[in-house]
Amino acid sequence: MIDLSRLNGRALRIGHRGAASLAPENTLEALERAVELGCDLVEFDVHAVAGELVLAHDAPLEAGGLPSLDEALDYLGAAGVGVHLDLKSAGAETAVAETVRRHALVERTLVSSFRGPVLLALHAAEPALRLGRTYPQDRTGLAQRRALEPVVRGILHAMRRALPRRIAGLLASSQATVAVLHWFVVDERVVERCHALGAPVLVWTVDDPAELARLDALGVDGVITNDPRIFEG
Repeated sequence: MIDLSRLNGRALRIGHRGAASLAPENTLEALERAVELGCDLVEFDVHAVAGELVLAHDAPLEAGGLPSLDEALDYLGAAGVGVHLDLKSAGAETAVAETVRRHALVERTLVSSFRGPVLLALHAAEPALRLGRTYPQDRTGLAQRRALEPVVRGILHAMRRALPRRIAGLLASSQATVAVLHWFVVDERVVERCHALGAPVLVWTVDDPAELARLDALGVDGVITNDPRIFEG
């Protein structure tokens, strides 16, 4: 099983929307760049489309032309790195677990989701999979609306204040043992609380070296970034 407590801030994603991309997100090229740049974990998004598991952030209309989960695991398995699979689709849990097992990557894989029921179904399908609870979820897309930024920040401040009290329940209710948190809700209290529970903390999405330094000082166990070159500073 991957020891996430020893990743030292290098759990990474390449080419996410909204940042300078080294490669298009959720492509085999992006996975290759992540490996080339020394990532310990390589993070990508998975959807189920017409019975096929494909790499995509938003739900695609069809699977044609998109990399498959099999292709991604073939490459990452041979590369010898850890896998961070962010499952976007409900109902695909058994298929995902079976695919990871087929590639003999259960012990090297973390699967994360915003949805507690998805994680519970994954645990039932493969109890040995390491699961991460992602928080928070922006169901309404408020974070993408610039005019509402003050409102969003107010909501996030409230979430950050409450999270140290809530995190144990969020993890336990979904059989998760890793907290996958947005950088804005991460402070010293929640990191300490997670570590007291034995849960590593992975933080998304961090592209600012100054924010990386803040999180490193807090003792987080890894960050997800579009550009792993920020670790070279």
